[in-house]
Amino acid sequence: MHRLFVAIRPPAEIRRILLDSMGGVPGARFQSDEQLHLTLAFIGAVDRHRAEDAAAALGAVHHPRFELSLRGGGSFDRRGRIDTVWAGIASSDPLKTLQAKVARALDSAGVPPERRAFVPHITVARLGAGTGPLEPLLARLAALSSPAFTVEDFRLYESHLGHEGSVYEVAEQYPLA
Repeated sequence: MHRLFVAIRPPAEIRRILLDSMGGVPGARFQSDEQLHLTLAFIGAVDRHRAEDAAAALGAVHHPRFELSLRGGGSFDRRGRIDTVWAGIASSDPLKTLQAKVARALDSAGVPPERRAFVPHITVARLGAGTGPLEPLLARLAALSSPAFTVEDFRLYESHLGHEGSVYEVAEQYPLA
């Protein structure tokens, strides 16, 4: 089985801004440079044939390059407990259009669409029980902004779970026109 997702990899200067915003929360599992991405679609665990179909369908997605920037941040909770802290992305119609094209391509390959609404973000940290105070980190992220960066491609990633967290491997890269 292949555990797959589709994402945009921010450039090094944006990842540096994100890495500089991290820290100060005991017990938080902060993302490494290699883990930073903006998820367009989570595919999940699929067999080799479905993975190949998804990769081929994504190859048919055509979209122009566009610009994004970081803006703000926040958190997601599960059952009333914050479990994820993230950096936000400034509102972008081209991003929404690309995400919709990716979802349609995956649907045509037999990958059902996600039930959750698309909330553009880059995960900064995952939190467990007993994590230290979040207020300083959330305040830093709320004030987060970046210069615009050009999105030149999107990628199909395979996620491998390990003792130190997930390791992401680029399975395919799809350039934007």
